[in-house]
Amino acid sequence: MQPIIEIHPFPPVLSPQAKVMMMGTFPPTAEKRCMEFHYPNFQNDMWRIYGLVFFNDKTYFQVENEKRFDPERIKSFLIERNIAACPTVRKAIREQGNASDKFLKIIEPVNLSDVLKQLPNCQWIFTTGGKATEILCNLLPDKLKEPKTNEFIDFLFEGRELKLYRLPSTSRAYPLSLEKKAESYRNFFKLAGVL
Repeated sequence: MQPIIEIHPFPPVLSPQAKVMMMGTFPPTAEKRCMEFHYPNFQNDMWRIYGLVFFNDKTYFQVENEKRFDPERIKSFLIERNIAACPTVRKAIREQGNASDKFLKIIEPVNLSDVLKQLPNCQWIFTTGGKATEILCNLLPDKLKEPKTNEFIDFLFEGRELKLYRLPSTSRAYPLSLEKKAESYRNFFKLAGVL
């Protein structure tokens, strides 16, 4: 049986004013999504972390009394706060049929050049876990040592000086408490000047 090549289902959020860009990998399968937007699994802590960091409320982006997040509220917030969101992967095969990065075969990465041309003010890229960091580093012309979690590297891309910051995965499978993850993200957003 031929493996199924999937295309990332959500368009990036690329506001020209964005100062930072969040880059992950690939969303879970449709039945695991609570919304049609980035980080759509209700078990994933991404939008709880954003709620804690910016509003001191982990349920800020949750639809009241429902097990889902509000994609329009999230998108408006990202644009307002000058945060872009774009996956590192455009096409992939799920070798185990799940969302695990470990079993994600990358068929086509994002065209980083095209994306960055739409973000003239972007100075920071932050990745949300190891696989996204690895993919992004493979897109750079110079082979650089990947930053460790909660650290960053400077790099040059098509004449632009940029910084790559690696943050912990927001998956529940990543062994770190919600509060500790939120602290990492808070520290980054302060450093990048969006908090």
